[in-house]
Amino acid sequence: MEAIEKAYALNQHSHKVRGASTISQQVAKNLFLWSGRSYFRKGVEAYFTLLIEEPMAEAADTEVYLNIAEFGYGTYGAEAAAERFFHKPPAGSRVTNAAVLAAVLPNPQRLSAAAPSRYVQQRRRMDPGSDAGTGRSGNAG
Repeated sequence: MEAIEKAYALNQHSHKVRGASTISQQVAKNLFLWSGRSYFRKGVEAYFTLLIEEPMAEAADTEVYLNIAEFGYGTYGAEAAAERFFHKPPAGSRVTNAAVLAAVLPNPQRLSAAAPSRYVQQRRRMDPGSDAGTGRSGNAG
């Protein structure tokens, strides 16, 4: 709720819209809801998040997210993305390839794993334990 409140406050005074979703919220959106940004969809997303968050452990939550996240137009899940962009299954991919996939997650429609921009390459090299490395401050966008 704190991230949503901060995003709401920032969005009232900025032309750039900031998201505020946890991994659980991303799973709820990707499984049950439509794309787009509205406070109505965010409310419905919060409802579904409460339904799935309790029974789902954090590790399972992340695994589900990586299996359904969009990594590029029509490419859903880390396995499909590794096959499409690197022509190998995830187990055969290098760590740097996985880092490129993670770097495009904030906006896979704008950021490309096939032709990583300077921005994606920079994100790929960041420390994954830092907020800068995830591109988030404790939330998933």
